[in-house]
Amino acid sequence: MNIREIDANSVAEIELVAGRMRDTLVEVLGAAVGREMYSLEWLVARVRWHLDPLECNGAVFLAVADQEIVGHTIVRLEPDDDGTHFGLFSTFYVAPASRNQAIAKELVKHGENWMRGKGMQVSRTYTAENNIKLHNLMFQNGYEIILRKNDMVVLSKFL
Repeated sequence: MNIREIDANSVAEIELVAGRMRDTLVEVLGAAVGREMYSLEWLVARVRWHLDPLECNGAVFLAVADQEIVGHTIVRLEPDDDGTHFGLFSTFYVAPASRNQAIAKELVKHGENWMRGKGMQVSRTYTAENNIKLHNLMFQNGYEIILRKNDMVVLSKFL
């Protein structure tokens, strides 16, 4: 398995990531909410937004095994309340058949390295209170819950 940046010119890769973003929403929030939250067109535009350096300081990383994309993560720099920035994991996905093979852990390490390369000292992710799989992944990688608000949590780690 290797991790590489998405091909920003590949419609197929961008659409695959957008579709899997929707799959994540469905898995975490349920079919009714997850499918209705964002249109597929909006999700495709959101992937492209992360790839446009005029709009966002971000990246999309793909986990590839046997020439198949088995996972992804999207990262970006976000402004904090005090004017500094932190690295944000926007989304994670690992195909069900490829789970429990440390792919997500490798995506975390790769994303953190990208953040460090951008000078970030803090990494965070926002997720639903009930997204126990992501909580456990982040806990295993040294993250802690720093905020609970409504049904969301913020997990954070000093890099």
